[in-house]
Amino acid sequence: MTDDYAPLSLNVPEPEWRPGDVPDFSKFEIPRAGAVSRPPVDVEPDDIRDMAFSIVRVLRKDGEAVGDWAGALTPDELREGLRHMMTLRIFDARMLNAQRQGKTSFYMQHLGEEAVSCAFARALRPGDMNFPTYRQAGLLIAGGYPLVTMMNQIYSNAEDPLHGRQLPIMYSSREHGFFSISGNLGTQFVQSVGWAMASAISGDTRIAAGWIGDGSTAESDFHSAMVFASTYDAPVVLNIVNNQWAISTFQGIARGGVGTFAARGHGFGIASIRVDGNDYLAVHAVAKWAAERARRGHGPTLIEHVTYRAGGHSTSDDPSAYRSATEAAEWPLGDPLDRLKMHLIRIGEWTDERHTQAEAEITQTVIAAQKEAEAIGTLAQGNIPLARDMFEGVYETMPPHLVRQRQEAGY
Repeated sequence: MTDDYAPLSLNVPEPEWRPGDVPDFSKFEIPRAGAVSRPPVDVEPDDIRDMAFSIVRVLRKDGEAVGDWAGALTPDELREGLRHMMTLRIFDARMLNAQRQGKTSFYMQHLGEEAVSCAFARALRPGDMNFPTYRQAGLLIAGGYPLVTMMNQIYSNAEDPLHGRQLPIMYSSREHGFFSISGNLGTQFVQSVGWAMASAISGDTRIAAGWIGDGSTAESDFHSAMVFASTYDAPVVLNIVNNQWAISTFQGIARGGVGTFAARGHGFGIASIRVDGNDYLAVHAVAKWAAERARRGHGPTLIEHVTYRAGGHSTSDDPSAYRSATEAAEWPLGDPLDRLKMHLIRIGEWTDERHTQAEAEITQTVIAAQKEAEAIGTLAQGNIPLARDMFEGVYETMPPHLVRQRQEAGY
């Protein structure tokens, strides 16, 4: 019998460029700013299916804000947003250097992604809860969380509010709507939906926001969260930060057969939108729309933030081993700080001189916070949390076997 079938094979997606290649983003489709209209918050998910394949953009290349999504922020709010992003970038640079100097064991930058978390934070209300990944520190900075406290956590010193129990940069602050970061990828997505459901069950008005990276959407927790959010119309905003790289794996591996990550929401009946993650105004406007939708009982929204991780995945990563050295510079959506700066200058609310002055002021503020935190202690200098702390904060009433263990340890 003749076998008419060819040998089976698998498709293994490959990035378009590798180290040594010249990146070419000419095939990356970028809708013009203002081209995507703003639907009413009570719109049916099926009526905005096309928004999962376009990109909401507000800022043009010349800095002008155009379209239905523009005009939601005052000049004061825009200046504040720029300062938040500048603070995060300067904070990142100082902490990256601190890690290289042995003052902490680990750090993760937000370089190129500052607008995503900083703008989103301003769309929420006090009491709302974020379930973040490790690259949303802008939620804390834009929310007024003390820089010294963040650094104490990074240094795991005696004033670390988490007493050394979490990896550096895995912050936690209930008061600032920042749920404890999970080191297991994807778990926070399910937790955000559950928290939102609990808020609805209790008759509260607070909403939740879940965060996940493009790579982690391949985890089963992503799909579980989508099922529950869809089934129960949970008051939650579900964010996918598509920064193009999951450590050293390009985003095409996790995306599967769909054209965009936002399109995954269609199978669950969830309103899905893509937004220019490097456009502060666009991120804020879409976040505000989705938050209002959740708060008014119109169900969840899935937002894909299209951005680019300009730095390494972490201080343990060398991106030159798997991507072109010029890829970040060639990214067509530009730098979020530069774009907001240009907009403010265009409307007469900022100047290059004021920007330079602001950079100097923020740098001094960050340096002062760093000196204060390092005076308390660092990984290299000691003054770390007590071993006794590992027994605290787990049980409301400590069980007898832990009491015995603590006593045996001398506490």
